[in-house]
Amino acid sequence: MKRWIAGVLAAALLAGAANARAGDATAAGQPGVSWQRLSPEQQRALSPYRNRWDQLPPGQQRALTQGTGRTNSMTPEQRARAEQRMKQWQGMPPAERERVRERYQQFKQLPPDEQQRLRENFQRYRELPPEQREQLHDRWSEMSPQERERMRDQWRNASPEQREKAHKQHQDKKHQERDGG
Repeated sequence: MKRWIAGVLAAALLAGAANARAGDATAAGQPGVSWQRLSPEQQRALSPYRNRWDQLPPGQQRALTQGTGRTNSMTPEQRARAEQRMKQWQGMPPAERERVRERYQQFKQLPPDEQQRLRENFQRYRELPPEQREQLHDRWSEMSPQERERMRDQWRNASPEQREKAHKQHQDKKHQERDGG
């Protein structure tokens, strides 16, 4: 579950990179951006790419450079999170990155209301205390692939009322366990 969530986050950060690859075909023949021409702020934001900047396709260089403009509008906390996620992405094995890209594409093909529902569910997950997230992760890890798929199907097909009822039952059970009842 943690990997899936981290994957979705990384995929969101990579939307610009995917667009850059698509833009490479239209940018054929256009030169890239030299590292020396980047401002000090851009170089700091793009420092994870420094050693391989010259090997990046020109379209990806331009997309990343444009992305630094968005970075400048972030709070320091948001910037630190984005840098952490980029480093996490770079530390992923290529096969894992490809899985994340595929999941991101699947997400983008969902209807907008389903995307919004997933975002809301993820936000609720992020608001859970760390120990609860760990418990969910442990339970998910213990499930067989068939159990996971069955759980996904049940959740997908549940009405908002059924989801709310299941959430309330889970909360009640958690309170009973905590209170020793």
